[in-house]
Amino acid sequence: MRLKTSLLKEPKHKELVSCVGWTTADELYSCSEDHQILKWNLLTNETSLIVKLPEDIFPIDLHWFPKTVGGKKQTQAEIFVLTSTDGKFHLVSKIGRIEKSVEAHKGAVLAGRWNYDGTALITAGEDGQIKIWSKSGMLRSTLASQGSSVYSVAWGPDSDRILYTSGRQLVIKPLQPSAKVIQWKAHDGVVLKVDWNSVNDLILSGGEDCKYKVWDSFGRLLYSSSSHDYPVTSLSWAPDGEVFAVGSFNTLRLCDKTGWSYALEKPNTGSVFTLAWSADGTQLAGACGNGHVIFAHVVEQHWEWKNFVITLTKRRTMQVRNVMNDAVDVLEFRDRVIKASLAYGHLVVATSLQCYVYNSRNWNTPLIFDLKEGTVSLILQAEKHFLLVDGAGLYTFSYEGRLISSPKFPGMRADILNAQGVSLSNDTIAIRDKSDEKVILLFDALTGKALGDGKPLTHKLEVVEIALDQCGPSTERKIALIDKNRDLYLTSVRHLGREPKISKIGSMVHSMAWNDAANILCGIQDNQFTVWYYPSTVFTDKELLPKTLYIKDGSEFSRAPHILSYVGTKVTLRQGDGSLVYSSVPPYPALLHEYSTSARWEDALRLCRFAKDQSLWACLAGMAMANRELTTAEMAYAAIGELPRVQYINFIKEQPSKESSLAHMLMFSGQGQEAEATLLQAGLIYQAIQVNVDLFNWERALELAVKHKTHVDTVLAYREKFLQKFGRKETNKRFLQYAEGVEVDWEKIQAKIEMELSKEREKAANASVRSSMAPRR
Repeated sequence: MRLKTSLLKEPKHKELVSCVGWTTADELYSCSEDHQILKWNLLTNETSLIVKLPEDIFPIDLHWFPKTVGGKKQTQAEIFVLTSTDGKFHLVSKIGRIEKSVEAHKGAVLAGRWNYDGTALITAGEDGQIKIWSKSGMLRSTLASQGSSVYSVAWGPDSDRILYTSGRQLVIKPLQPSAKVIQWKAHDGVVLKVDWNSVNDLILSGGEDCKYKVWDSFGRLLYSSSSHDYPVTSLSWAPDGEVFAVGSFNTLRLCDKTGWSYALEKPNTGSVFTLAWSADGTQLAGACGNGHVIFAHVVEQHWEWKNFVITLTKRRTMQVRNVMNDAVDVLEFRDRVIKASLAYGHLVVATSLQCYVYNSRNWNTPLIFDLKEGTVSLILQAEKHFLLVDGAGLYTFSYEGRLISSPKFPGMRADILNAQGVSLSNDTIAIRDKSDEKVILLFDALTGKALGDGKPLTHKLEVVEIALDQCGPSTERKIALIDKNRDLYLTSVRHLGREPKISKIGSMVHSMAWNDAANILCGIQDNQFTVWYYPSTVFTDKELLPKTLYIKDGSEFSRAPHILSYVGTKVTLRQGDGSLVYSSVPPYPALLHEYSTSARWEDALRLCRFAKDQSLWACLAGMAMANRELTTAEMAYAAIGELPRVQYINFIKEQPSKESSLAHMLMFSGQGQEAEATLLQAGLIYQAIQVNVDLFNWERALELAVKHKTHVDTVLAYREKFLQKFGRKETNKRFLQYAEGVEVDWEKIQAKIEMELSKEREKAANASVRSSMAPRR
């Protein structure tokens, strides 16, 4: 990825250009110390003078009133705020008329910014004060005042916090009066510029120490650049939060959100004082110290999938290369490309007005449909359909271009959704709620309605990243989530009635991805690359989980790699320095998943014997138990030396009826209450009591016996035996009370138990006879 820059031969402004701002994706206004405001039209390459400002107004900062909020067009006339050296800010219309001038600060007003919905304006001045104004220009409050000039200010993602500079320090101040202020030393020189992105919640700062840095919203340093030759005078996040631009003397850089640099340009500009991205994130403009305005657009983005590599060569052209036979196709578009995604055999490209869907088997005939007003900020793909996110909402389309659904929820801000907070599978859409980050909203992808009873999934901590698995039936859909503590959890998406069980399967996990063809999860755990061959085993046999992992030492990767994709057996990682590395995962687990879903247990056993891998046997044991395939499970557990489990499986096989076996399988997975409920429902009171005795749930066993007026003596007998073994006396009042009136006779009890079991066998036999007779009638 790099920037393609363009400069005119002669500058249009006679003095330094202080600020620039886009009205549309092809129209820019620039202000200069020569008092002129110029309009640049990029479609016709014309520049026209809008207005010559009065001689006493020297502009410093310009910001257009936000055009759209949540996809709805603002009704107000198009105006911008212009701050100047005389301590005023001016509200200026599109034709250059100054609608209102407001005395704001002593000394120059160094920055002026609207919040995302245009309900408030913030200004910062040389007098060290930060003030908030209404959109008509009335003073609402003075947020802060300090001894040094505030050079730059930025709104937090939800407009509830402010970030500003204070000498070498950065300060995050919430608007609520009592909330905690975060302040930290950011640079070794004065901080000149800051920006805060609403999509990824990351902060950028640049200063006179010639460095730029990336921080998270808690003030933790994520990246620090090396020292440049000159102070960093400007920086700006692209709207989607994937890249940012940095400007310095004769220097323009394009960087990834993690900090490393994609490209460096050395244009003849003097210092770049302001950088501004167009709303669709495809163009960049810079205000230059020598009177020029520099324009740049991003080219040479790459997308990879299996044997295809796709490159954006020009704004409206892509090149597709098939690396197997070096065949090259060129794709032309009517408008410029804004977003693209390549996965599951399809390329989805969003331009400013249309969406193109290509099938990888045929690059000549795309399917084209028109898009609504909003610019697409995110494309997610699943095997059967894809999701487009624009400022107005989320839309699921089939690869034939049919709109399938459009989920909506209260307080939805689609413009700040990112790939970490949204996930798509063939039947489910999961979205992390921005207003409460512990909550994950789940929707049916085919109808757009909330799943189940409409209750979202709530975790105990803030969730950082979510991902839905891609395979298997919709009833078994699982979601993996990483929370603020970097713990990885797995839970079921569809659960009937009862609270879903959220099980922890990893810790210190920084990045994760599901495989595209099997439910295998990979992640960077601590410093190791870890693959969970069968994460769902945590629901059937928790202790198997560590045995089903594939772990690779992280020494082959540099600091903090990030997983981009996991397709087939290949995992693509992006290292901290921006280089791509590939890691391969053995192909056997995916085969095993395939055999298990199609119930080919013989083939699965053969595969495990061939591969001679303990982790495969452990996966097979988990899969077989989940599918209640006891014979296979017994062999798999034997192969990994889990003898107590083998014995328990034999015990399950010897159960007199189906209900008892089912109950003991639930017990095997640690679901004691469900097991008891199953037995009681089938009328097997003795078995239910026995289950509780085996678990030493004495109180519950006695309660059941008394309630159903049966086997009270059995419970007391076992309790007595248990106490004798440990040489204890009975202290429980309920047991003492019943012990007085019931005599314990082991022979009678044994006979009674035998009778219960034979009755159960008889009942089971009758049921099977009845079921075999039914078809004959």
